Amino acid sequence: MSYETIKPNVKKALFFAKRQLAELVHDAVNLEGIHYTLPEVQTLLDGITVGGHKLADERITLNQAAAWKILFDSIEEHTFSLSKDYAYRLHAIAGKEEALKWGQFRTGGVTIAGTDYQPPLADELNKLWEQMLTDADKIENIYHRAIFIFLRMARTQFFYDVNKRMGRFMMNGVLLSNGYPVINLPAKRQLEFNKLMLAFYQTNHTEPMTEFMLSCLSPELIEIMTE
Repeated sequence: MSYETIKPNVKKALFFAKRQLAELVHDAVNLEGIHYTLPEVQTLLDGITVGGHKLADERITLNQAAAWKILFDSIEEHTFSLSKDYAYRLHAIAGKEEALKWGQFRTGGVTIAGTDYQPPLADELNKLWEQMLTDADKIENIYHRAIFIFLRMARTQFFYDVNKRMGRFMMNGVLLSNGYPVINLPAKRQLEFNKLMLAFYQTNHTEPMTEFMLSCLSPELIEIMTE
């Protein structure tokens, strides 16, 4: 069943995203090399510390969950936006004590491991954010538009760190605010994701990554959202 059969419903999409919270957090942190099991993440989200993990890994995991909850609240309150201020607010939570600076765009250069692609200079970031929004507005298909936001944020590297996670937060904010289910990137597809992202950084060709991200949509959720 194709995602094009989905009947947009904000309340319904948000309900199922909330039920996925532990899975969303688990997959996101495992993609970053933090090896929590799903039951361990569920335990941590219940407020119980799990032994055998670094305190830094626990903090990153809890920050990820807190950022999701802020996103969920903003969807309910109709305050989500693709603004720099909103992105700063979310990054202040998602990137706290992990990025070199959090809650603001980077002020210096960065590199991306595994590629010789060089992200833009820091003094270009404000202009590039506005250009991203202008370009996104031209994309009619909601999933293609949301994925475009993720990819552009990842490639531009607006922040010192947590760029891919921030891109996925903003991508899913676009989807949820329009009544569409989130895209969760399963940790088990990490190798495929990494290879495609490295190729994307180098070429800026969005089609392979767009197809990959669409393939991560839950068929069960698509079916539920067509009812």
